Amino acid sequence: MSVKVTGVQKRSPAHRHGIKAGDLLISVNGHEITDVLDYMFYAAEAVTSLRLERDGRAFERLIKKSEYDDLGMEFSSFLMDEKRSCSNKCIFCFIDQMPPNMRETLYFKDDDARLSFLQGNYVTLTNLSDKDIQRIIDMKLNINVSVHTTDPELRCKMMNNRFAGEKLKYLKMMTDAGLMLNCQIVCCPGINDGDRLKRTLNDLYSLMPNITSVAVVPVGLTKYREGLYPLKIFDKQSAAEVIDIISQAQQRSLEEYGTRMVFAADEFYITARLPFPVAEFYEDYPQYENGVGLCRSLIDETRAAIKTAVYDGAERTVTIACGVAAREVHELLAGEITAAFEKIKINVVPIINRFFGETITVSGLLTAQDLLAQLSGRELGDELLISSAMLKADEPVFLDDVPLEKLIEMLDIKITPCANDGYEYLDAVLGV
Repeated sequence: MSVKVTGVQKRSPAHRHGIKAGDLLISVNGHEITDVLDYMFYAAEAVTSLRLERDGRAFERLIKKSEYDDLGMEFSSFLMDEKRSCSNKCIFCFIDQMPPNMRETLYFKDDDARLSFLQGNYVTLTNLSDKDIQRIIDMKLNINVSVHTTDPELRCKMMNNRFAGEKLKYLKMMTDAGLMLNCQIVCCPGINDGDRLKRTLNDLYSLMPNITSVAVVPVGLTKYREGLYPLKIFDKQSAAEVIDIISQAQQRSLEEYGTRMVFAADEFYITARLPFPVAEFYEDYPQYENGVGLCRSLIDETRAAIKTAVYDGAERTVTIACGVAAREVHELLAGEITAAFEKIKINVVPIINRFFGETITVSGLLTAQDLLAQLSGRELGDELLISSAMLKADEPVFLDDVPLEKLIEMLDIKITPCANDGYEYLDAVLGV
C-alpha cells in the first residue's frame, strides 16, 4: 500500500531531500505504511530510509534527523486513512438518541483505536482483531477503553454485538504487555450497576497497576428514544448507591496501589445531593474529560483567583447561563464573587434543555435556540457568560448550527464563552 504526499513543509527534512507533493510514500525503514501510526512509529528513528514513487518510478531517500523530529510530509487526511466507525448498537448510545436534521458529523460513531492514542478517544475494542492488538502492543500505544461491564454476556447485550464479550480478553493482553489503559463505564440503572458494577471494578482491579484510571459516568437519555431499549436515569438513591460501590473500590485500590483507580462523574454527586470530594481526592484529575472533578476544579480555581484578582471597582452586572445540573455550583461561586467584589452583580439562569429533553442537564449540550427562548426579554446586564463546551471545538457554532455571532445579534448582548477554568471564569465575570 502507498500513501500520497499532498504537501511538503518548507525547510523540513523531506523538503531538503527533494520530496515533492504528489509523490507516493511506499515504506519507511522497510515497513509498509498503511496509516498515521505506521508513519509516526517508523519515522521516529534518527536515520530514516524512505522508499517513494514518482511518475511510476521508485526511488529512495536516506534522511538523518533528530530522533522523533517530523519529516515534514503532509497527507490528505490526519489518519492517512478513513476513520473507523463503531460496529455496535449500544443500548445507551447517545448518537442513536439524536434528533434528525443535525449536521452530518454529529451522527458519526467513532471507534478508532488510532484516535484513542492520538486524541484520547475511547474505543470498545469490538472492531479490532488479534493482529490489531499485537500492533498496539508492539508500538506500545496506551489507549482508552470503553468497558461498561466485564460480564461477557451482559457486554454482548449492552452493545448488541455478539463479539463484545470475547473482546474483553484484549484488556489482559494489553496490560500483561505493560500498556497503561484508561477505562470508562457508562452506567445504566438496573443494567450494569449494583453487583455487576462491583464485578466490573473487581475485574479491572485485577489488572492493576496497568489500569491508570476508570470513570463511571451516568447514562444520558434524550427525548428521542422511540423504539430504543427501555432505560431510566439515576435518581438520588441509585446515584448514592453507585458512589458507595465506587468508594469501596477506591479504598481497596488506595491501600494497595496508592491510587483510587476509579472515580464517579460529577453528575452522580449532583443527583445524589452529596458534596463534591476535595481536590486531593481526584489525585491528578485523570478523568477530567469524562466530567470527573470539573465542579471541584472550577470551585477551587475560582476561590484561588478571587484572592489574587485586581479589579477597578466599576459597577458591573453579568448573567451566567448554564445547564440545570451546574446551577448550584454557579450560584455558590456567584455568592462568593459578589461578597468579595461588592459592585459586581451576577444572575445565574439555569437553561432547561428543550432541544434534547429535560433529562439532559449538562451545560455542554445546550443549544442556541434554548438559550434564545429562555433568555429573551430578561435583563441580562452588561454581558452573558456561557460554557465554551456549548460550541464546536474548532469554530464558534452551537449544536443546532447557530453561530455564536447570530445569538449575539438576536439577544443584543456581548456573549463570552468560558472554559472550565476558575481564573478565566473570574476574569470574564469582572470584565478584565
